[in-house]
Amino acid sequence: MTEPTHDEPHGGALGTRLNWLRAAVLGANDGIVSTAGLVVGVAGATDSRPALLTAGLAGLLAGSMSMAAGEYVSVSTQRDSEMAALAVERRELREQPEAELGELTDLLRARGLSHDVAREAAEQLTERDALRAHASVELGINPDELTNPWHAAGASFLAFTVGALLPLLAIVLPPAAWRLGVTVLSVLAALVLTGWSSARLGAAAPGGAVLRNVAGGALAMGVTYVAGTLLGAVGV
Repeated sequence: MTEPTHDEPHGGALGTRLNWLRAAVLGANDGIVSTAGLVVGVAGATDSRPALLTAGLAGLLAGSMSMAAGEYVSVSTQRDSEMAALAVERRELREQPEAELGELTDLLRARGLSHDVAREAAEQLTERDALRAHASVELGINPDELTNPWHAAGASFLAFTVGALLPLLAIVLPPAAWRLGVTVLSVLAALVLTGWSSARLGAAAPGGAVLRNVAGGALAMGVTYVAGTLLGAVGV
């Protein structure tokens, strides 16, 4: 008889995957929705292909750089905090090792171990790698896997760019009479896909994520198209 498999993600692997998933999904969704809203709004005011292409490219470049810079700053702050916390642990382990051993014992007891077992485990972990033990148990940090701001920035830049290319190509490639319809359908289909993918990779039900993505994208395109149409009507 085949043994049941257990594929539930645990520990650092799940945290790393969710961090990458967050950056990728936010970047792609922002690229799709913001660029779609921009080009659909312009399309409401004009059917000029050069104008649509210029607006779309400007939105793509500005948005991808903004996403990358924002992610870099955010993750750099997180990394600085992690490094500062590790520095404090190093100093405390050097200056008051017995107190740190007692603290680690208490933390392990809080996880359900008896005092004797917790003490023995704390001593063994400290002997093997005291900093790693405290970083993991006390801080929830893996010293070998600190967040990398360059990776996060690059992922956000790439995800936003890929997402933004869809509405940009959809609005400039088809004939004028088809542009709006092709763009709206393409964007909504892409939002269904990103919503479903993010939910499945995060082990969540896809219905809510898909609905949020589609509703937000449809609202953004509707609002900007109405605004563009009104501005175009008054000759702005």
